[in-house]
Amino acid sequence: MRILIIEDEDKAADYLRQGLTESGYAVERADSGIDGLHMALQTDYSLILLDVNLPTIDGWEVLEMIRRRKQTRVIMLTAHGRLEEKVRGLELGADDYLVKPFQFPELLARIRTQLKRSEPVIVEDRLCVADLELDPCGHKAFRAGQRINLTSKEFALLHLLLSRKGEVLTRTEITSLIWDMNFDSDTNVVEVAIRRLRVKIDEPFENPLIHTIRGVGYMLEEQP
Repeated sequence: MRILIIEDEDKAADYLRQGLTESGYAVERADSGIDGLHMALQTDYSLILLDVNLPTIDGWEVLEMIRRRKQTRVIMLTAHGRLEEKVRGLELGADDYLVKPFQFPELLARIRTQLKRSEPVIVEDRLCVADLELDPCGHKAFRAGQRINLTSKEFALLHLLLSRKGEVLTRTEITSLIWDMNFDSDTNVVEVAIRRLRVKIDEPFENPLIHTIRGVGYMLEEQP
């Protein structure tokens, strides 16, 4: 499996390259945002390790542009553990977020988790509730026959809610299943994602399908 490291600090990049190579991965490195973006778009990698603070263009912009073209797994690396940065990374489509300094075994475990989640799975042809329809294979969503444009995380969230329709999902469950992150009670990324999803699939239509169960979580079902 091929991993791309986008990191401008030579010492950190060498540390990551050596550890990952010894763990059996094929590793390539870019030392700037623009070079990393070019490599990420031109080559199919199993996973990308993306530093936030990069020359030319920063990691946020690199992540945003990667997400416009590809769904490659991305783990953000940063020297700052501020909550707002973590939320920003998740909202832009990062699959995981790791604060420096970290122990290599932790990084390796997170990489293996992401790669395992990337393995092909058997999915249903269609998921439906009322006039809402999801095509997992085609990565398309429709309501009342209208195509709904969703980001990768919005699509994953809607797929989760539809696949477990009528079941209340807690914020902890949603966070762990969609963002692969340990739950942080101070993070409002779930509320933000639910709000954005509602704007697209509920507000333009008469009957809302996403429901808040106060103090518990969220569920998707057709109600009278």
